[in-house]
Amino acid sequence: MVSAITLHARNLVLRPGGQPLNQTIRPGEIVGLAGLDGHGQERFLEVLAGLHTPHAGEVRLERGGQQTVITSFRRAVDNGITYLPRDRRATGIFPTQSVLDNFAISTVGKDARFGILSFRNRRKRYEGFRERLSINAPRPDAPITTLSGGNQQKVLLARALALEPDMLLLNDPTRGVDVATRHVLYDVFRGLAREGMGLVVLSSEIEEILVLCNRVLVFRDFELAAEMSGDAMTTETVIAAMFGRAA
Repeated sequence: MVSAITLHARNLVLRPGGQPLNQTIRPGEIVGLAGLDGHGQERFLEVLAGLHTPHAGEVRLERGGQQTVITSFRRAVDNGITYLPRDRRATGIFPTQSVLDNFAISTVGKDARFGILSFRNRRKRYEGFRERLSINAPRPDAPITTLSGGNQQKVLLARALALEPDMLLLNDPTRGVDVATRHVLYDVFRGLAREGMGLVVLSSEIEEILVLCNRVLVFRDFELAAEMSGDAMTTETVIAAMFGRAA
């Protein structure tokens, strides 16, 4: 069971002169981000992750009545927020390294025993995630580039989950993966939400958001154009908001 944290975006401005937005991401919910490419949904996700500074406003994390302002990526990670990048080849995998090393690179300290690195423990940690995520890899010491795109994505997700986050920020997590992998990932995301983790999912596919998310935030021109949930979440209403029209 993850520790419950709530993420607050307060008076957040994503572009000069833009309208401020206020949002709260709660434990156990999956929030989708949609919009035409380059209209601010990715910037919003990166601000939540501490990767960009907003023009105004702040991101504040709340845990057990205590609040922390997220001012950097390092502070976000240290406080239980993990970000999975969009372009796994450019900003995710280390192509010259093995599957195991790609998995463990962010959590090397977890493999130390009495100051000595335990490769047995690293392998054991990896095997747990391999089973949970159905990673199809010939062997853990194989180069990660020998895996399919979908299995590379699963390794990156395993790396993110190994940090034991309380909030997971996902930038187009099923981009370029096959249908079978996509459904494995959906099941994992739903399971994490049931355990109490909050997830924010940016997706370039509207149907994915409708299937996976509890509500959707639609961005246009770096402002929040619409927020929908329940029966109001349809392909037609999301597309209309993306283009600045009423459904």
